[in-house]
Amino acid sequence: MTRISAAESHIMEALWRDNPLSADEIVGQVGPAQNWGEATVKTLINRLLKKKALVSERSGGRTRYRPLVSRAEYVTGESQGLLDRLFGGELAPLVAHYAKHRPLAPDEVARLKRLIEDLDDDDA
Repeated sequence: MTRISAAESHIMEALWRDNPLSADEIVGQVGPAQNWGEATVKTLINRLLKKKALVSERSGGRTRYRPLVSRAEYVTGESQGLLDRLFGGELAPLVAHYAKHRPLAPDEVARLKRLIEDLDDDDA
């Protein structure tokens, strides 16, 4: 899985919402929100191209970019990385940590119970 930095993830988010986009369109969407200039955004685009997280295409005389990594792949990789680094790759200690340090709302508890029931049903 391609490692996408926190800064690069802002570029990816713009492209996951809408693609393909030109560099100027990405600058317009991401730059003001992050207080980044054109050079910063283009540097991040180039890094993502080198990592093969994006592809560039010529269309109508303009270069446009689209993601090669889906948001689901990114979220899975980031989530697994967090689990591996902090909880030895195990999910139960993560949930226990949050339950201990941040009270779960009743609807969150109900959703977790449904998830576990669904997993049990899948195993049956």
